[in-house]
Amino acid sequence: MGAPAAARPPWRAPSSGPRTPPSPPFLWCRANLFRCTVAAAWSSLSSRCIAGSCAALGTPGRPASFPARSCAPGRLRPQEWLEEQCTQVFDTMISIRQRRGVKTTEVPEDYAAQEANVTLESKLPSGGTSRRLWKLLSLMVGGTIALCIGLLTSVYLATLHENDLWFSNIKEVEREISFRTECGLYYSYYKQMLQAPTLMQGFHGLIYDNKTESMRTINLLQRMNIYQEVFLSILYRVLPIQKYLEPVYFYIYTLFGLQAIYVTALYITSWLLSGTWLSGLLAAFWYVTNRIDTTRVEFTIPLRENWALPFFAIQIAAITYFLRPNLRPLSERLTLLAIFVSTFLFSLTWQFNQFMMLMQALVLFTLDSLDMLPAAKATWLYGIQMTGLLLVCILQFFNSMILGSLLISFNLSVLIARKLQKNLKTGSFLNRLGKLLLHLFAVLCLTLFLNNIIKKILNLKSDEHIFKFLKAKFGFGATRDFDANLYLCEEAFGLLPFNTFGRLSDTLLFYAYIFVLSITVMAALAVAFHNLSDSANQQSMGQMGKCTIILKPETAYNLIHTILFGFLALSTMRMKYLWTSHMCVFASFGLCSPEIWELLLKLIHLYNPKRICIMRYSVPILILLYLGYKFWPGMMDELSELREFYDPDTVELMNWINSNTPRKAVFAGSMQLLAGVKLCTGRTLTNHPHYEDNSLRERTKAVYQIYAKRSPEDVHALLRSFGADYVILEDSICYERRHQRGCRLRDLLDIANGHMMDGPGENDPDLKLAGHPRFCEEIKRNLPPYTAYFTRVFQNKTFHVYKLSRNK
Repeated sequence: MGAPAAARPPWRAPSSGPRTPPSPPFLWCRANLFRCTVAAAWSSLSSRCIAGSCAALGTPGRPASFPARSCAPGRLRPQEWLEEQCTQVFDTMISIRQRRGVKTTEVPEDYAAQEANVTLESKLPSGGTSRRLWKLLSLMVGGTIALCIGLLTSVYLATLHENDLWFSNIKEVEREISFRTECGLYYSYYKQMLQAPTLMQGFHGLIYDNKTESMRTINLLQRMNIYQEVFLSILYRVLPIQKYLEPVYFYIYTLFGLQAIYVTALYITSWLLSGTWLSGLLAAFWYVTNRIDTTRVEFTIPLRENWALPFFAIQIAAITYFLRPNLRPLSERLTLLAIFVSTFLFSLTWQFNQFMMLMQALVLFTLDSLDMLPAAKATWLYGIQMTGLLLVCILQFFNSMILGSLLISFNLSVLIARKLQKNLKTGSFLNRLGKLLLHLFAVLCLTLFLNNIIKKILNLKSDEHIFKFLKAKFGFGATRDFDANLYLCEEAFGLLPFNTFGRLSDTLLFYAYIFVLSITVMAALAVAFHNLSDSANQQSMGQMGKCTIILKPETAYNLIHTILFGFLALSTMRMKYLWTSHMCVFASFGLCSPEIWELLLKLIHLYNPKRICIMRYSVPILILLYLGYKFWPGMMDELSELREFYDPDTVELMNWINSNTPRKAVFAGSMQLLAGVKLCTGRTLTNHPHYEDNSLRERTKAVYQIYAKRSPEDVHALLRSFGADYVILEDSICYERRHQRGCRLRDLLDIANGHMMDGPGENDPDLKLAGHPRFCEEIKRNLPPYTAYFTRVFQNKTFHVYKLSRNK
């Protein structure tokens, strides 16, 4: 009798007696000759041995000799020896693959279904060459469509801008006035660089600027994100295009060109997630048909977000690719380079970069804590964020607002806490949950501690208005702070209007987004519970690999990304453009994803590989046909509708300033109007719309006393303290009706000054009656107390300009 089953493989042949047919596992080994040959070669067996052993088993066309000298140790017969070797090789492969974290003993029930659930590309001839050619053809077609849809979107938006303003036909001053509020301020520095005699003089004028804020010399490259204007001005000087293209067109065409990159990046992200370029096409169509809620570039061209968001989209696409498992080293390095460059450019072009990347860091922290993301890749992304931001800090002459950002404090805290807290991802469910909560608490406390220390060292107050705004917005106590209330009363910083969802539903985007979000959230919860429930011995890349079959790391990243930015958009309408564009990507990915349809069909017991293939292609195509049928006529009508810029009062004001005031005159007024004054006339300002500076905010509040209940003596003294020669009063502010009572600018000033508000309604009991009438109203009566300090020099239906006396 042979050895007991426990002492030898269960399928080993007996050592004596009549020859018996090989057992089923041995038949499997014989039937898979190639696998056995490779495995034997891997275990340093000679190929001669394998050939001889198979020949000894009676393989047709082979001699029945067996080289016992090299292959048959002991007294085992050839058949027994080969069974022994196959057993050892098989066990060795299992042990090695288990050490690598790959589970070979468990074959998913739906393995055959997953093999059958392939894209249309793999359903073509099975030959390797044919398949490679088809993939290359698909890549070329998808890439061509991506470029075409990006360029068409760019041309479409540029045409809307031209048709809305008749930009090519209006005067230069009208073109500049069309850049409203802070847009005009940013464009003025591009114009300033072009008008400088040399580039060095242009740089010097930006670094030592004394026209943006009167009686102060500031470094504009440190204060503002205007490197893009500097770069474009240099490019326009260098390129031989001055004879063919006006500077303003070079500027706006660059922005519209970035929109092509933006849409292409969204297309590629959706393609990477779903595996088919049809998803990218649907994302681009949704972006265009929901243009009102996905972009505002056609009427706010120089706005910082229009520069930054294309690079942000590129970064998301690169991160999506980087999180794929089993990347080649060269591909991984190139992807990391793309992430770093896009992160750097995004940070360089927008002052709110740190808050957007803080949201990204929270995404990475969540996924890393729940084992949905390789920790090493999360560390790379944390490091890239900090490196890019610090490089921008250097270029902005060590801007203290960057050094004191929550992002740097948070990323440092995460890395420190990870080093200090060992065995974070081991233990039972309750044990791991407790460790996770402790880790979260440690990171939060360390972040606040580091951030407070940095701000105290740097004496940083530049971003305190943002935290005051957030505190008041989320109900942590009412505030009378003028700056916080100025943000709270602006519609752009309010809650996302409900009618937004109606517009998104008209294109089926919102319905598709909710559908995909619901399924992926359920999958994410299941994966998170599974990961937290694993024992210490199962925490390995193998377990992660098993989970990513349900929810891949790149899918998990985009899921948490869209959830966090969704909350941001719901709370602050201005940030909706970060969410709605990614909504297009996420919804289109889900409708074209085999994993999403597989989960759904299994849930309703209708699973079939063919149904998955049908659903993932038919549903997007039907939606594309619907979008074309419903929105194409409206888009054509929109392109044929012609309008013209018309603002005669502002044009008259700018022309008067250019003709009747000294070049060195200093003007006071509202932030929005003064940005246009600087662009159109080049005059010096007392204040401007770039609000990220504490001293500027205090100066703006002082200048705005022209709309408060203050005496002419007080107003004159305040304006003269900033060197103002002229003050511009606007009827649209003095008699404002756009906002409700309590949110009008004059009401905010009254509350901040402790005065009762005008009009019917309640006032806080501690507010008092003002001792003077409202300045902007009373000055128009030309009474002696006012004419002694102010002389009216210009007036039209909208604006009143007064010259300040110097001898008072």
